[in-house]
Amino acid sequence: MTTVFTRTDGRLGEFALRTLDPDGDAALLHAWVTNPKAAFWLMQDADEAAVATEYRRIAEHPHHDAYLGLWRGTPAFLAERYDPAHVELVGLYDNQPGDVGMHFLCAPTDAPEHGFTRAVITTVLAWLFADPSTRRVVVEPDVRNTAVHALNAVVGFEVVGQIAKPEKDALLSVCTRAQFHAAVTELEGAQA
Repeated sequence: MTTVFTRTDGRLGEFALRTLDPDGDAALLHAWVTNPKAAFWLMQDADEAAVATEYRRIAEHPHHDAYLGLWRGTPAFLAERYDPAHVELVGLYDNQPGDVGMHFLCAPTDAPEHGFTRAVITTVLAWLFADPSTRRVVVEPDVRNTAVHALNAVVGFEVVGQIAKPEKDALLSVCTRAQFHAAVTELEGAQA
């Protein structure tokens, strides 16, 4: 599979994103998305075939794609990129040119690494903003997912407001390139 982006975290080392293989990665993804810690992913009852079908659908969609995230060469997270003018948020917010939607999921682990989730979201945002046409990243996590709201704020997201989606009440938030870079600069300064 093709590596599309790499980033080295000063403390945790190399992170990379590669194209997802919907069939080859289905067993791994099934274990992740059905884990109780992934309840907000809304696939708790999916079997492996359903997971493969969902990610084939995403791979075939012209405005949505998925990537497997690697940490030090080992699968460790999932990232999705979508065009909110065509997927997820159609008619639910004031879409602007250069908006890119994002989802991410860290693999469940029995030995969490301090700062890992922050390094993952930083990697995903760095990848999205590496595209010069990306002006804002848009997210719509469940309003009850307070952990991700706090994490989003740390990397520069601002809350726009609550929106009602068919599957959940979501907290729409956006992050500009400048907000992201300011947040990363602040984080790096605090870690120095």
